[in-house]
Amino acid sequence: MCGIVGLFLKNAALRPDLGRHLSRMLVEMGDRGPDSAGFAVYRRPAAEGAVKITLFHPDPAFHWEALATAFGLALDAATTAAQRGNHAVLTTAAAEAPARAWLARQHPEVRVMGFGRSIEVFKDMGGPEAVARRFDLAGMDGTHALGHTRMATESAVTTEHSHPFAVGSELCLVHNGSLSNHNRLRRNLARAGIRFDTDNDSEVAAGYFAHRLQQGDSLADAMRAGLDDLDGFYTFAVGTREGFAVLRDPVACKPAILAETDDWVAMGSEWKAIAPLPGADRAKVWEPEPATVYAWGRA
Repeated sequence: MCGIVGLFLKNAALRPDLGRHLSRMLVEMGDRGPDSAGFAVYRRPAAEGAVKITLFHPDPAFHWEALATAFGLALDAATTAAQRGNHAVLTTAAAEAPARAWLARQHPEVRVMGFGRSIEVFKDMGGPEAVARRFDLAGMDGTHALGHTRMATESAVTTEHSHPFAVGSELCLVHNGSLSNHNRLRRNLARAGIRFDTDNDSEVAAGYFAHRLQQGDSLADAMRAGLDDLDGFYTFAVGTREGFAVLRDPVACKPAILAETDDWVAMGSEWKAIAPLPGADRAKVWEPEPATVYAWGRA
């Protein structure tokens, strides 16, 4: 069943409270998915020439500072680590390919959850209230964010199989639904150089959109192309550094609600996810049309 939420803040004065608002939205979706939860927040861009790499290790006592020191020495790149629960965000000047290669070689037990100047990705097993508290979501600032509560129907209940899926730089995806042609797409995308870490169909959708962006598509064009190439039923919310977009399949059997005010744009699987937001009672509210891309960004 799953529940998805998204929030884009147009009013900069609200950005210090992004995490608090998203946390309330995510908790409202808890009865749609008790198995796991997660969120991607776009916040505090790294300095020019640097990136943030969100990493996961199942042991909350893992020595992230030691990893950051060894990482920086090996790649000749100043690196710091900021831990949240069993995740950590490395900020480094290292390029993506050597960074991933070093991590795979030296710490294969550590998983890369997100990569880019702005994106931070946190997800884990358990309900949304516990996961939000574990990573102190309510204390995070930012410009926009996506969240997901999962009822596992397509793959295992693990942290790695949870949403959001971040494939490529700055892109993440949350998904309510199921794809029927994900195995074929996974093989084709892998041949094109897209890396997958799980057998989850939603990760394939994230990889598809990341590949389209790498080929020069805008996010809206990539999502419109997905109407032809992604077979199944879905509501997607896809985030990039500039904003996020929402798309339902041509049948639109999975629920979704959009709302907009002068201060923010929000989406949720149900209205109750949006209702706690300030000014929600005055928002323009509508159900997104089938096979139609809705996108918002800073540009």
